[in-house]
Amino acid sequence: MEKESTEKIETINQEAIAELIDIASIAQRLKCSTRHVRRLIEARRIPRPIKLGALLRWIKADIDQWFIQGCPNCRK
Repeated sequence: MEKESTEKIETINQEAIAELIDIASIAQRLKCSTRHVRRLIEARRIPRPIKLGALLRWIKADIDQWFIQGCPNCRK
C-alpha cells in the first residue's frame, strides 16, 4: 500500500510539472526577450509566477487565459 501511495504522488507531481511553463516559453510566445518578461513581472503586467526555489514557473492555463484576454495588466 505504501508503494502505491508513493506512485500516485509521483504521477500527480509529474502531471502538475507538465502544466508549468518557464520564462523562456512565455518569452517565445510573446516574441520578446526573457529580460522583457522579467520587466513585465516587475510591473505586474503578467500573472504572478510560482517560485520553486530560484526558479519561476507559471501555470499554463493561467498564461493561456491571460493570452486569450489580450494580455491585460495584472495590477490589483
